[in-house]
Amino acid sequence: MKQTERLGEAVTPDGTRLTLYRHDGDYTIRVEGTDLMSTRRYHSEEQLAELVCKPLRDAQAPSVLIGGLGMGFTLKAALRSLPADARVVVAELVGEIIEWNRNPEYPLAAEALADPRVQVRHDDVARVLRESPGAFDGIMLDVDNGAHALTTGGNAELYRMNGIRQAIAALRPGGRVAYWSADDDPHFAALLREAGLTVHIVKARAHATSGGKHTLLVGRVPPGA
Repeated sequence: MKQTERLGEAVTPDGTRLTLYRHDGDYTIRVEGTDLMSTRRYHSEEQLAELVCKPLRDAQAPSVLIGGLGMGFTLKAALRSLPADARVVVAELVGEIIEWNRNPEYPLAAEALADPRVQVRHDDVARVLRESPGAFDGIMLDVDNGAHALTTGGNAELYRMNGIRQAIAALRPGGRVAYWSADDDPHFAALLREAGLTVHIVKARAHATSGGKHTLLVGRVPPGA
């Protein structure tokens, strides 16, 4: 039987412990013993990026923001969909996650992070949103399990009305903001609509051909807003 290797550990600003493991060639980040993300299940993270970035394929110098680096699957899918003159800002709160992805010994996102279109910010995505009025054509938020925060309590603010309005303020007219959620969340969808967004909900499998489904909520700012 192949052993599970513990490769690294990180602590979030509010004290939550994250641990990186490797088993039989697969990598997993766990939160206090619960699987948060894995290289075995990433299809929904790729779809999150495609929903926002594919409509920008022919745009001139589009700019997008990814909140939460994870294991780089959203970033890699965004880069595949965006043109050569795009700008991709990645905001990641936990410095060790950036280091793990940059480590060439792990097959995660080192190549994607070296792409000249990518700017990595070791920062809270909420701060990036506040500092970026009208800066982005698309925003992808995959910082936690959804509105019910698992890794750090501060993430919950992104899913409240004030956080939604900050995301909208950072978008250009016609821009899209997409949220990854582990489960259905009708209350959050209603908040997005209340904030003035046109909302599209997509169910996406964790694995391309099997397994459970996650929920992707895409809100679009009216083109004339």
